[in-house]
Amino acid sequence: METEEIREKKEPKRLPVWACILLFALGLFVCMGLYGTIGFGLLSLILGDEARHPGLLVYTVTEANMLLSVLTPAVILLYFERRPFSDLGLTLKGHVRGLWYGLLVAMLLYLIGFGLSLAIGEVEVTGFQFDPLNLLGTFVFCLLVALTEEIMMRGYILGRLLHTRMNKFLALFVSALLFALLHIFNPNVAFLPMLNLVIAGMLIGASYLYTRNLCFPISLHLFWNWIQGPILGYQVSGNDLGTSLLTLHLPEENVLNGGAFGGAKSGRQSVLLYPDHAKLNPLPVGIYVHHSDHDMLVDGYDFCRIGYISLG
Repeated sequence: METEEIREKKEPKRLPVWACILLFALGLFVCMGLYGTIGFGLLSLILGDEARHPGLLVYTVTEANMLLSVLTPAVILLYFERRPFSDLGLTLKGHVRGLWYGLLVAMLLYLIGFGLSLAIGEVEVTGFQFDPLNLLGTFVFCLLVALTEEIMMRGYILGRLLHTRMNKFLALFVSALLFALLHIFNPNVAFLPMLNLVIAGMLIGASYLYTRNLCFPISLHLFWNWIQGPILGYQVSGNDLGTSLLTLHLPEENVLNGGAFGGAKSGRQSVLLYPDHAKLNPLPVGIYVHHSDHDMLVDGYDFCRIGYISLG
C-alpha cells in the first residue's frame, strides 16, 4: 500500500503559467536596466564618447545584454517551476538538421523574392563591396538577435502558454501577436509589416509546436536577417545595419520591394509562404533613448524617453 503511494507521486505544485509570464516580463525589464547600465558603463570606459553613438560594437553589446536579460528570468523561473533548461527548446540532440533547414528556407525565399524583384525592376544592384570583418560582426549580431527573440517569444512565452488549457492555435496566435508588437517602435512601421510579422510569428511558432525545439526558428531568423541586411543591403525592419555586400537602388519605395522598412514590409513573400517579412525575427536591440538633438541606441539609464526597438 505504502509502496503504491510512493509510486503515485503527485505532480509538483508550480506557479500558474500567467503568473510566470508576468514575472518573466518584470524580470526582463529589471535585468535590462541592470545589464544595460553595466554594459554601457563598460563601453563608456573603453570607447569614451563613441559609446553614445550607434555602431556595430554598441549594437552587439546591447544585444548581448538583451540575451542575458531574457535568459536570467527564464532560467530562474524554470527552476522554481521545476522544469529542465531543455524546456526552452535549446537542445541540439536530434535537431541539428533544423539548423540546415532554416538556412535553406531563408536562401530559397530570398532566391525567389529577390530574384523576382530584380526581374521586374523593383530593385537594382548598383555596387558590390566585400568586408569580411563587417560580415562576421553582423553575423554575430544577427545570431544574438535570433537567440534573444526566439528564446523569449517561442521558447519561454509560447512554451508556457502551451502548458495552459488554452487552445494551442490560440496560444500560437497570442505569441505571434506579441512578437509583432516587439517591433511597434521600429522606424517606418506600418500595417502591412506588422501583419507580416504576425504571420511570420505564427509560421515560426508552428515549427515550435511540432518539434518543441528552437533550432529551426533560430536558424531561419538568423539567416533571414543576415541575408536581408548585411548581404543584400535591404533595411532590416526599418533599420540600417551599415555596410552590405550589395548596394541596392529602389526605383520606387513600395510594397513589392519593402520600401523604407525593408523586406518585412514587402508583400511579395507574403504571397509565397511567408512574409518577406523579414526577419522573422525582429530582435530587441536595446533601449532607445530620444534626445532633443539626436537619437541614439544605448542600453543604459539615460531615460529621457524609452522604447523597445528591434533590428531583427
